[in-house]
Amino acid sequence: MNLDQLSTAIDAGEIHTVITAFPDLQGRPVGKRNTAQFFLDHVASGGMEACDYLFGIDIDMSPLPGYEFANWELGYGDMVAKVDLSTLRVLPWQPGTAFVICDVFDGHGEPIAVSPRQILRRQIQRAADMGFTVNCATELEFYLFKESFEEAAAKGWQNLTPHATTIEDYQLLQTSRDEYVLGRIRNEMVAAGLPVESSKGEAGHGQHEVILRYAEPLDTADRHLVFKNGVKEIADQEGRAATFMAKWNMNDSGSSCHIHASLWDAKTGAPLMDGPSEISGLSTIGQQFLAGQMAGGKELAWCHAPYVNSYRRYVPDSWAPTAIAWGLDNRTCGYRIVGHGAGRRIEMRVPGADVNPYISLAAAIGAGLYGIEHQLELPEPFNGNAYIAKDVDRLPTDLAEALRYFESSKMADEIFGRDVHYHLTNTARQEWAKANLHVTDWELARNFERI
Repeated sequence: MNLDQLSTAIDAGEIHTVITAFPDLQGRPVGKRNTAQFFLDHVASGGMEACDYLFGIDIDMSPLPGYEFANWELGYGDMVAKVDLSTLRVLPWQPGTAFVICDVFDGHGEPIAVSPRQILRRQIQRAADMGFTVNCATELEFYLFKESFEEAAAKGWQNLTPHATTIEDYQLLQTSRDEYVLGRIRNEMVAAGLPVESSKGEAGHGQHEVILRYAEPLDTADRHLVFKNGVKEIADQEGRAATFMAKWNMNDSGSSCHIHASLWDAKTGAPLMDGPSEISGLSTIGQQFLAGQMAGGKELAWCHAPYVNSYRRYVPDSWAPTAIAWGLDNRTCGYRIVGHGAGRRIEMRVPGADVNPYISLAAAIGAGLYGIEHQLELPEPFNGNAYIAKDVDRLPTDLAEALRYFESSKMADEIFGRDVHYHLTNTARQEWAKANLHVTDWELARNFERI
């Protein structure tokens, strides 16, 4: 939808509300609901103001210490969010409502470097400066439950009822029982301008995957933002709950966000990944891009696994990777080469569904470009079961280990820039500090009497 079409819809009484939003550090849309005429008269051209604490909070909306960008000493001032009209769309699951994503600026009109959209824009520009465009996609998985969000909260998020009693991976009979939710998700996302390809049951009880068509990175991240929030809203309207936790239950598969990425020539539009290598089938640039992603496997792990729960997903024989290794169509490795010809691409299997798509995509692209800039050599492919291999490097096993690698990472400093690297490091540090303020149910049950 463009601005003229929005104005016509408003005059016809079809649109009464316009949501203006931008992603926070957790990858959630935050913003305001504007009356439609006010949006046309003021926000469309002048933007909206929002408090800069939104880039210095945790998932509970608590202001966190340690940030240079926003803090109590600086008074938590305002930012200006200016709409990107290319993202304007109608939300079919919110009657009479349009939605637009914003870029965020300071009082001097400068883009705010630590805003997730700007973090990704930096990597897109790096690619352009090297003569590349990037195409990518995020494969999101989630769990659907028979409880509503309110019922799940009342049960303390325990003993929930998955929407399926059996594993429904590729199963059409079982997933037909979920169609009143999944059908709405597919069709209403398409109506909102998100190019859904398909949905399928996944390897957990009540787990689903919905595939959106690939696009350039900013479009991919923006679609991810709208999709993830929309899934929760549609499920909520149907009296159901959906979660994108990386690991909601240790007895079921984790939920991933596999990132597919490929490079294209910015001038000619020619695909650049396919090549003559008999081993990988990749071009030299493709090999260097993959080598860069692997070189950042430990140092940038936090970008793909930002919470304590994220690391519960990295379990052997669980479809989630533990090895920093690559293979040809080998799902036991952290990196997989898939596709043919123009469709040749790298599937990075490391990220979970809990990622901020802007930060995770920025890290995946940034590390790949780093590999090209430094002409890194791709190691030998791994054949066999990477879960039990003795001679491969491993992803960090918890948030504390990932924080140590990220904090000291020269690669992260080079890719993101010093200010952004510091800001993201503090985000990781504060999340780990918050986690250590709590005693878990498991600790109490195991240790209260017997230790």
